[in-house]
Amino acid sequence: MDADVSRFFEHLESERRLSPRTVVAYRKDLADLRSFLDEHYGAGEWAWGTVERIDFRAFMGWCDRKGLGRRTVARKLSAIRTFYRFLHLEDRVPSDPARRLRSPKMEKRLPGHVTAADIAGIFSGAELRAAENTFRGTRNLVILELLYGSGLRLSELHGLDLRALDLQRGQTKVFGKGSKERLVPVTGSARRAIGRYLPRRLELQAASMTPDREALLLNRWGKRLSRRSIQTVVRRFLDDAAPGLGLSAHSLRHSFATHLLDAGADLMAVKELLGHVSLSTTQVYTHTSKERLRQVYRRSHPRS
Repeated sequence: MDADVSRFFEHLESERRLSPRTVVAYRKDLADLRSFLDEHYGAGEWAWGTVERIDFRAFMGWCDRKGLGRRTVARKLSAIRTFYRFLHLEDRVPSDPARRLRSPKMEKRLPGHVTAADIAGIFSGAELRAAENTFRGTRNLVILELLYGSGLRLSELHGLDLRALDLQRGQTKVFGKGSKERLVPVTGSARRAIGRYLPRRLELQAASMTPDREALLLNRWGKRLSRRSIQTVVRRFLDDAAPGLGLSAHSLRHSFATHLLDAGADLMAVKELLGHVSLSTTQVYTHTSKERLRQVYRRSHPRS
């Protein structure tokens, strides 16, 4: 590994404090780019500062020939853009050839559903912003973690108070439709995100004249973050990952349930996690999982 790449990963790990999963993904992405450049120009015949935008387009073709999906390629290009932005800021390259690099258009899929690949991309972007340790960046990561990791409704997240959280036990109390109370799990990554956010929240409260001391999520004036603002935050991240599909905060809750069922979770357990009164409401998600299986079959079976 050369000095520029080593410095980049040191920056990601120690300064931006990205999660291990994001760092591992970035290492793989840059290793693939290096393999392509070695094949294309010859090992030792190129440098990061001599790479041009046209080389990234050729890299996309190389990925396509290896059978990589467009969403995987899009994630690799995101890593490349981050790497070259770092190199340019550090004056290691004369210009940033990846600055205006566009990701490939995405394939159509079921409406309202965020794929596991998209989830990885969404959280990579959110973790990068949170690593800057700003109030907004840390708060926005908490929003995503609780919507997807705990399957909360938008209204439940909006009304969530700090005292409802039990980070030691990894759970939180929420009030669903009809003020029905339930306990939902809080993932390890969500707990880490909340732990990073809370000091920024305290700083904001100290600077506010009349802060809301109950609400978990605050706006820049120290008041409870509105539902509309939460929706705006989520849509911005979802539109970056899956443009043109009109996804919303509910799409993350939808994906929470669908991904659990895809992994073999019990339907009744998912019903309880979602806070559904009727099992028939939860069965909508089993339909989505079955439809995805049908799509895979139609796309893959030679006699479909």
